[in-house]
Parts: sequence; structure tokens; C-alpha cells
Amino acid sequence: MDNRAEIREFLMSRRAKITPAQAGLPPAGRRRVPGLRRIEVAMLAGVSVEYYSRLERGDAAGVSESILDAIAGALQLDDAERSHLLDLVRTSGATRAPRRRPPVPRIRPTVQYVLDAITAAPAIVHDGRLNHLGGNALGKALFSPFFATGDEHPNSARYTFLDPRAPEFLRDWDKAADDTVAILRAEAGRDPYDRNLSDLIGELSTRSEEFRTRWASHDVRIHATGTKRLHHPVVGDLDLSYESFPAPDQGQNLLIYVAEPHSPSHDALNLLASYAATHHDGDTAGAPSATRQHFSDRAD
Repeated sequence: MDNRAEIREFLMSRRAKITPAQAGLPPAGRRRVPGLRRIEVAMLAGVSVEYYSRLERGDAAGVSESILDAIAGALQLDDAERSHLLDLVRTSGATRAPRRRPPVPRIRPTVQYVLDAITAAPAIVHDGRLNHLGGNALGKALFSPFFATGDEHPNSARYTFLDPRAPEFLRDWDKAADDTVAILRAEAGRDPYDRNLSDLIGELSTRSEEFRTRWASHDVRIHATGTKRLHHPVVGDLDLSYESFPAPDQGQNLLIYVAEPHSPSHDALNLLASYAATHHDGDTAGAPSATRQHFSDRAD
């Protein structure tokens, strides 16, 4: 990634989203482009327009964190956007690392022991590129369509955009697609010279127009908590909440999914746990249709 271009395009995209009214400025007549002008951002941040224009051109040399905080305030950036701006500026002066392709990381045995100790909820570990590195039995059963791809470390971004069955499994496919791209965009800001990440982004950009469109929006997101609405091939619809926790190894996150107690999703998750306990290979995506019908009837 070209960090100068990334800084420029990110700041321009955020500036275009803020209207003068949202910024507390008086109307300024007809505008040729949406959003704030550079001079208005500079005024709100308390810097000269020349200084801000230089930063928006991608020249981040010598820019202090306090100035970036002021610009983040002027552009009304949220926590994820502010962190992304700081990452882009931090890496803009870094020496380009050798272009190498490291292996996909693995989780340590003790992390797997922790996963296996979680028996009442699906739990998985993924890295910043959204590779699924491991999970407990219920986690693998829940995300069996991912693991059914046959990849040792299935990638949820690749699944979301390239597998034609993804919209059936991901009931909020548009939201899942938006979140996926926003997470990858934030990861690219943290480590722009990650060869595996750049290869993944290149593959998705080449093969998916939906991905290209979303990538151009420069949206970023922190994957800390949220909801997942799935249609599971064994137990049907599931509405789950998740919490994300940093795993001991840098760049890895532990996600735990829960259903509201006594809800249909809670009952369905219990059925899935029963199914997973009797199918140790975790092949719920390929479950025989009669078995799926049996569990669906019980869920009803």
C-alpha cells in the first residue's frame, strides 16, 4: 500500500462525510463537492490551511499526535477512525519491509486448552486477516460452512465475498461484508507491508466487485462486540451476540458467541451443541438432510 495515498484518500473521504451544519458552521452557499472544505477543517482543528493541505497530500512528516487529535475532532472521527489515522501516520515514515510471505500463525496449545474449556458457548480465535486459527467444538460446529471449505485456516473474508453460499449462511450479508472490509482496512493501516494481507486484498479486489466498492469507501471498524445473524444448516436461524478479547499472541483475538437465555436461538444453540457432541469431525455443513430435519423439528 502507498501510505501517502492512503492518508490522502482517508482524510478526503472523512472530510466529504461532514456537512457544515454538522460541524457547527454557517451555510456557505453552493458547493462543488460534498462535505467540508480544507480551509474549514484547518480552522476547526486550529492549524493553517497550508499545514492541513500538506497532511492531506500524504506528507505526515513531523505531525504530532496532538495535531492529529485536533484534526480527528474536526472531522468527528470515532475511535476506530482516529486509531486508523494514527496508524497511517505512524507507518508513513517506516522503512518498507522485505516483501515476504510468512506462514499463517498458529495458536499456542494453551490457547487451545482455553478454547476447549469453554463448553457452553461457541468460541473461535482469528487473526487480523480474519483467518480462523482455531476454535472449540461448538465454535467449529457454528461456523461449519467456513470449515467446510477444506482450508486448514479458513478465511472469513474470502468466504464472505467469494463463496456463493455465503449470503444464505450470513443472514445480514451486507452488514457482514461492510464489517469484514472495515476490519481489513484497519488491519492494513496497522501493518501496510504484511504480504499475506496485501495478497488477500489483491485477490478479493480482483475477484469481487462488492469488495472493491467497499474497499474504496475507506471505512474502518473495531471488532470488539456486536451481533451475528446466521442461518445454520442444522438448526436454522441464530441471533447471537459476541464479545472479542485480545488473545495472548499479538494480532489474535478470541471471540465468544452467546444467545439470549430462553430464546429460540438459545434452544437452537443447545441443539447444535448436542449435534456437535455426536459428530466429532464437526461436519455440520455436510450433515445428512434427514439429520438436519430431525434437529430442525426439535428446534420447532
